[in-house]
Amino acid sequence: MTYGMLVIGFGAAGYLLYHTFREYSLSDIVESVRAIPTFNLLMALLFAFGSYLCLSGFDWAGVRYVRNDLAYPKIGLASFIALSIGQSVGLSGLSSGALRYRYYAHWGMSTEDVAKIVLLSGVTVGIGMATLSGIVMVLNQKDAASVLGLRETVIIAIGFACLAATAGYLALAAFVRTPLKIRSWTFEMPVLKIAIAQVVISTINFALVSACLREVMAATADVSYLKAATAFVLANLAILITHAPGGLGVLEATVRHVMGDQASIGSLVAFRVIYFFIPFFIGLPLSLVVEAVFRARKARRSSAEGLQMSKPAAV
Repeated sequence: MTYGMLVIGFGAAGYLLYHTFREYSLSDIVESVRAIPTFNLLMALLFAFGSYLCLSGFDWAGVRYVRNDLAYPKIGLASFIALSIGQSVGLSGLSSGALRYRYYAHWGMSTEDVAKIVLLSGVTVGIGMATLSGIVMVLNQKDAASVLGLRETVIIAIGFACLAATAGYLALAAFVRTPLKIRSWTFEMPVLKIAIAQVVISTINFALVSACLREVMAATADVSYLKAATAFVLANLAILITHAPGGLGVLEATVRHVMGDQASIGSLVAFRVIYFFIPFFIGLPLSLVVEAVFRARKARRSSAEGLQMSKPAAV
């Protein structure tokens, strides 16, 4: 990581801003955002903060999985920077994985440990999305069936299958201890305690993101939480298929398809700003500050080692 990241990062920010706002006139955006009361915006910010706090729990579970006792403040720092940038620029697994490797390796972890942390975080994302998907498809099969073009009975079956997958994961964590070996690396199921933490933290995370989305839409329309959660789940499925940076365009199109006129331009713009842009513009400069600190410490160590080597040997 170098200071060239500053140019790349803000270039990515410009790209995201342009492609987010190019379809709307400035007056449309300003008018629709102003229609959202301050209380709703503050609540949406609170839910977004809670989500990023839960996301740090993904890394906490991974760090504990590799039996490392790294302090939570360092885990939270690495998680926020990696995900605030990775979720906006796209290919989150690769971009955030590279940032995680930079930080965790600096704090003494091996390449294998970092790979396991990134892998477990990915599994945690999948488990949380499967759990929330199962819940909304069972409870709100009508909207899901309309978007996916499937019968409601099929949607309910998919929902129960998602919940069964989560239950199966917990069962594997409880009873399977045989490790999987890939070359010199060894992977094994997390213990049940960590697996339960994955399910709980990840489900709460996606529930909070759904609440953030619902809060900005509820300001101008009577939107139920369950319908907003359904829209969010289906949007994420579309994002996983397209790999669009930050779900750019895909999230908005899917949510508007599910919600119709209830999803105003202003609400979708406000959601993207709150959940993606604000963390991105905090995480990017923060990463540069951390990088400067790392370099300064490395320079001091090198200087101290040089002085130590230059001292004459004791007679």
